[in-house]
Amino acid sequence: MPIEISPTPNPNALKFTVGTDVGGPLTFAQGTETDNEMAQELLTIDGVTSIFMSADFVTLTKRADADWNVIGPEAQTILERHF
Repeated sequence: MPIEISPTPNPNALKFTVGTDVGGPLTFAQGTETDNEMAQELLTIDGVTSIFMSADFVTLTKRADADWNVIGPEAQTILERHF
């Protein structure tokens, strides 16, 4: 199933619907360690500050100066690999 990317009311957050249960709710933040491989990969994307996962979606939050045109494709590739 293709990943659907949707805006949120927060311009610094995007919702990635993956179409399968992601577990959670789980939250991960930049600068904290996690053994969740997918979250760790997403947090290595320059500009990503936090991740929220629940139901069938993953929401990424970015720094205000980061660019969704860079983050979005990288995140989509990581999520497609995991889901």
